Amino acid sequence: MASGNPFFDDLRSKPEVIDLPQNEDRLDSESVNEPTQTATKPNLIVSSNVRELLECPVCLNAMYPPIHQCLNGHTLCSGCKPRVHNRCPTCRHELGNIRCLALEKVAASLELPCKYQSYGCVGIYPYYSKLKHESQCSYRPYSCPYAGSECTVVGDIPFLVAHLKDDHKVDMHSGSTFNHRYVKSNPHEVGNATWMLTVFSCFGQYFCLHFEAFQLGMAPVYIAFLRFMGDDDEAKNYSYSLEVGGNGRKLIWQGVPRSIRDSHRKVRDSFDGLIIQRNMALFFSGGDRKELKLRVTGRIWKEQ
Repeated sequence: MASGNPFFDDLRSKPEVIDLPQNEDRLDSESVNEPTQTATKPNLIVSSNVRELLECPVCLNAMYPPIHQCLNGHTLCSGCKPRVHNRCPTCRHELGNIRCLALEKVAASLELPCKYQSYGCVGIYPYYSKLKHESQCSYRPYSCPYAGSECTVVGDIPFLVAHLKDDHKVDMHSGSTFNHRYVKSNPHEVGNATWMLTVFSCFGQYFCLHFEAFQLGMAPVYIAFLRFMGDDDEAKNYSYSLEVGGNGRKLIWQGVPRSIRDSHRKVRDSFDGLIIQRNMALFFSGGDRKELKLRVTGRIWKEQ
């Protein structure tokens, strides 16, 4: 939302990631994954006024030490200080090197709910531990696993399954075995291509089958791999196999599905799947090798 102040708006359009302070006294005494016990803490309810005091007026993010202030008491986060050329964005006075120690101490006394409370996280965390917890929170939403476009939708698994079905029109299948055919009429002209995502429902979970063409160095290759719609610790409970072949030959891959916490590009670039050289794929396709006709079969099972 525009502030009406072009100086602020220009700076907000250039977000910057700030590393958290290394403060052993604060962080070691509280586990970022263990919520504070609400029954013994009297200072859990934090007014919106206090939260606003800890909000940087430029980037609007929460401020962490060192928190800077000008001679008039206006505060600013350390990440935005060099971007305003050492001038207070509120009163335009020189900032200098004054730290707002009082506000830093106020922040250290606060305990706040996780921002993913609406997704089910019930934890209350110290101010300086909250950001680290949220980066690892098991309730944090997932990104849409669709690989055919840069989709920015996020949500929990039931929401994303409905989104994939209704908005991306992906193929939805039930069962732990599959047999898919991938066809391309001009494979020599395709350097990078992604086929339609397929989603399988089995064992009460959802799995995404990816198939795409890309360049491995100078060599054009195809890769097929499976991703699990859930966290990595759950994905490790499952295995899968993929098989492709033709003309009396075949390739077989067996692996563990990767969590959709890892982007499809990260999985692809780690070569964690069935990789088929283009020449081999065309050999499997038969004919005059001018058309790709690959049949990929597979199976998903749960480890005991």
